[in-house]
Amino acid sequence: MRLSRRKKAGAIAGAAVIALVATGCSAGAEGGEAGGKVNLTVATFNDFGYTDELFAEYEKENPNVTIKQNKAATSDDARANYFTKLGAGSGLADIEAVEIDWFAELLQYSDKLTDLSSPDVEDRWLDWKEAAATDADGKLIAYGTDIGPEAICYRSDLFAAAGLPTDRAEVAALLDGDWENYFSVGEQFTAVSDAAWFDGSGAMLQGILNQHEETLEATDGEVIATTNPVVKDAYEQVLDASPELSAHLKQWSDDWTAGFANGAFATMLCPSWILGNIEGAAPEVAGWDVANVFPGGGGNWGGSYLTVPAQGANTEEAKKLAAWLTAPEQQLKSFVKTGNFPSQLEIQESEELTSVTRPFFNDAPTGEIFAERAAAITVAPFKSVKYFPIMSSLQDAVNRVDVDKTQSADDSWKQFEADVESIG
Repeated sequence: MRLSRRKKAGAIAGAAVIALVATGCSAGAEGGEAGGKVNLTVATFNDFGYTDELFAEYEKENPNVTIKQNKAATSDDARANYFTKLGAGSGLADIEAVEIDWFAELLQYSDKLTDLSSPDVEDRWLDWKEAAATDADGKLIAYGTDIGPEAICYRSDLFAAAGLPTDRAEVAALLDGDWENYFSVGEQFTAVSDAAWFDGSGAMLQGILNQHEETLEATDGEVIATTNPVVKDAYEQVLDASPELSAHLKQWSDDWTAGFANGAFATMLCPSWILGNIEGAAPEVAGWDVANVFPGGGGNWGGSYLTVPAQGANTEEAKKLAAWLTAPEQQLKSFVKTGNFPSQLEIQESEELTSVTRPFFNDAPTGEIFAERAAAITVAPFKSVKYFPIMSSLQDAVNRVDVDKTQSADDSWKQFEADVESIG
């Protein structure tokens, strides 16, 4: 379904969550817009697939440009840096990556970002991806990079030891159905295995909520996190499964990362961008594979954008580089390296993408799998300015029960309610 950018963006803009005061412009490059040598910085997080070789390709085509990449460890780190320096009026990179869960917060400050609208990029992206990056005045403030269609990644060696099928088509058939079926198969697995079924309850909760349009906020902007039965039901469902099926690991923790290699869990929800994380954390493990299935149908988890802060000294050169990095050709290269699935329409159904395989995952046809998983997405969850802090509080609530084991599910939910009330 194709949507008007203006219509969708109007629903996303909201009240400010932090006070921003412009105090000047940064000197982010030598030479400026007038010509001469231009040094551009690109700030990302996790792994966008932007290699030195990729930047060298652009530098060869644009010999006056030198590129430096600054990579934050996590999206949370990038967010804190972004809003601090946006408020200060200086210090941001020429191009800054933004994660979808906190992108709506940034829309409030679109006057501090370069308008990236251009005939050259018309109709480049999925409509909902482009619409979410458009402010209430129709200004395009970001270029989409990837989306996160979800499959199931699994340890075929652990499946074999437990007497479960290992062929990815058979695993897809085994796990096809609703979340109850996924947890039921997990009970069969843990009855005969020392490994857990999944990594942690926080990931499960995120996967379930990503299949609903209204979760933490209603489309009219009302906060419904504590009154929406979808949220409470998902919270209870994953925590009911936790004692028997969870490895009790918090995402992005050292123990979670180690779990990819040490057999701590047999399955995990698998947005396409996580493929590179798994491979990087468990390079010697031969058992990882990908099944073309997801409980409850389809779902999207994550996806990012590139923005050009107006405080930079070389915004036009930065805009050119951002457009090049988010062109279909470059996004295909990123998918091959990291698994970041392109949000660009032109490449999504191309043979260049659908023919991609990933040797680490038993030569899984990841291009074909994630193209089908992308086609299965029917809902884009609504996210406004309070989504990120509320989701962080909800994840904390789950982790207090599943990971830290410091509170009961009931007590932790009560604390979540208090946390949401304090957010306002």
